[in-house]
Amino acid sequence: MLLWTKPGKIVTWIAFALVFGVLVLAPFVVVAAAAFAGSWNGVLPSSPTGSHLSEALSGDELASLTVSLQTAFLGGLLAVVLGTWAALAARSAPKPLARLADALHHLPIAVPSVVVGLSLLVAFSRQPVLLNGTKWIVVIAHLVLMVAFSYGTVAAALQRTDDAYADVAASLGASSARVLWQIRLPMLRPAIVSAASLSIALSMGEVGATIMVYPASWRTLPVSVFALTDRGQTFTAAAESLVLLAVTVVLVVTLDRLRGRSVER
Repeated sequence: MLLWTKPGKIVTWIAFALVFGVLVLAPFVVVAAAAFAGSWNGVLPSSPTGSHLSEALSGDELASLTVSLQTAFLGGLLAVVLGTWAALAARSAPKPLARLADALHHLPIAVPSVVVGLSLLVAFSRQPVLLNGTKWIVVIAHLVLMVAFSYGTVAAALQRTDDAYADVAASLGASSARVLWQIRLPMLRPAIVSAASLSIALSMGEVGATIMVYPASWRTLPVSVFALTDRGQTFTAAAESLVLLAVTVVLVVTLDRLRGRSVER
């Protein structure tokens, strides 16, 4: 009842603003301030400079951004393809098999990402499949972690779709491939785009498994931020974090617009 009164609403909004501001917004503001700080010996930063941002957009740091983008698109898109295929297969499978597939695909979420990275490192460090030291082990690590989110997104959308359209098309003589390509996938297009957006955004920030498997020639931007922070180069790490945040936001907004267009169709 208190929330229906004007003072109650004001108190609620003030409490929300304080919690959101302190726990969510303030850390981002501090990182942004550190990215442009020449020094920070007091309460506020001093000697503002753009040299950290320039450093973050040149040399090895720019190469790390390129590696992150390539890894996110490769791992994210592969996760969407496998997650969509698995969700469609589980939909038509017997219930016990569908439950098993659902549990297996959500397993990487329950396991710490460091464990996933270590498992891949041990599994692919010897013949017959030797991937340790290549970029592909990083892509596979991202694929394993992201496929659960893609599978979950598409499987949830499948539960909301009506199978009658596919059944009618099949009864009229349409092949399974045609039903999949012209009926099921168009109905799932918004969920598939959402899965791609989520996978790419999560891949851009993944560090737990990546730091276990990455070779020196394939260092992602989050790993670079971790290494700089570990060496005490906090301001450069903050500038790289700002670049990572900006690029991820642009990608997510772009994919969200694509999802909106697919819904309108």
